[in-house]
Amino acid sequence: MTGSTLDGVRHGRLTRHADARGSFRELWRSSWFPSEHFTQANISVSDRGVLRGLHLHRRQSDHWIVGRGLAFVALVDVRPMLGGERRPLVETFEMAPDEWCFIPPGVAHGFHALEALELLYVVTNEYDGSDEHGFAWDDGLAAITWPAVPEASASGPILSDRDHQNPSLAELVARLRTPGSV
Repeated sequence: MTGSTLDGVRHGRLTRHADARGSFRELWRSSWFPSEHFTQANISVSDRGVLRGLHLHRRQSDHWIVGRGLAFVALVDVRPMLGGERRPLVETFEMAPDEWCFIPPGVAHGFHALEALELLYVVTNEYDGSDEHGFAWDDGLAAITWPAVPEASASGPILSDRDHQNPSLAELVARLRTPGSV
């Protein structure tokens, strides 16, 4: 396990046990995350060029594991901004098969599929939509340099309708600071 410049974020690599039949990997143990109670598991499958994010949860932690493909990951810690700072803290890196990342509440996250990608993630809250927030993937305040994915799309990354409509980071922070607005 390796540390991060962002408080509470951790990275690591799973151990793959392989033989002539195939392989086996332990994805999660409660002893690895003793203070977390994961309640839901999901698999996200993305074609090359898909960008998902930037998504933010105030109550939910995520534990991401790449099963197949290559992802460029962007993490944006908005907690300092909620406390009055002017800029977020940002960290980017690539994740390949068997690599994992733990993302605590308050750290926005997104990924760009550099190859066809399968991302397994377990979360600490069952989905009900009440903790789903986000901001524009290309927001200048976060200033993420997303890599180009050749042949993926002439008009840029492939986004969901939700991610096309996300507000700016400054708008999101203002909403999160206003009691009763989210």
